[in-house]
Amino acid sequence: MSRRVGRPSSPQLDRASIGAAALELVDEDGSLSMPALARRLGVQVSSIYHHVEGRAGVIGLVRDLVTADIDATCFDALPWDEALDTWARTYRDAFAAHPSAVRLLATETIGGDQNLAMYTAAAAALLRAGFPVDRVMGIIVGVENFLLGAALDVSAPDEPIHVGDEPGAEDLRRAVAAAPSGPDRSLQAFDLGRAAMIEGLRALLVAEQQGQ
Repeated sequence: MSRRVGRPSSPQLDRASIGAAALELVDEDGSLSMPALARRLGVQVSSIYHHVEGRAGVIGLVRDLVTADIDATCFDALPWDEALDTWARTYRDAFAAHPSAVRLLATETIGGDQNLAMYTAAAAALLRAGFPVDRVMGIIVGVENFLLGAALDVSAPDEPIHVGDEPGAEDLRRAVAAAPSGPDRSLQAFDLGRAAMIEGLRALLVAEQQGQ
């Protein structure tokens, strides 16, 4: 009896194809439904679970894809403030490429070797710099909150605030008119916020060291 040739009767699944399809769904819809993912892959939901541990496992694959280009090696190679600056730039760029993933990933517990390595490097760098251990996670989460907002702002309207002829809004009207437009507006806000954040952390570190 001869063997059948040609395409297999069912799609060939692996973690890479599941993650790529899931990220496509998130980019399109801003959410992740396992039935929708199964339909896109042309399989049953149960088939996906042969390769990942539930929906959380799929979200982990999406996170790995989104964060793949974030530079965490800088924490071992640069002083903490320069490293934080590099991390911030690459972090914003990574999530700005997938803004619909921000809400999904920001509300899910982080795990996986790739992302744990990134946060481990960040925590170690801050501790080496002298930040108190009970402040380190607050710093990391606070920085991330700013970066996720900055990533979303890349896709915000060119005119984030519309000011008409309302009385008493002259100062705001002047500020809006003088601000850059388009991508330059978002970049200016990111640069100002990043610089203020790092300078504030420098001041915090000095205060902590002087108080010892």
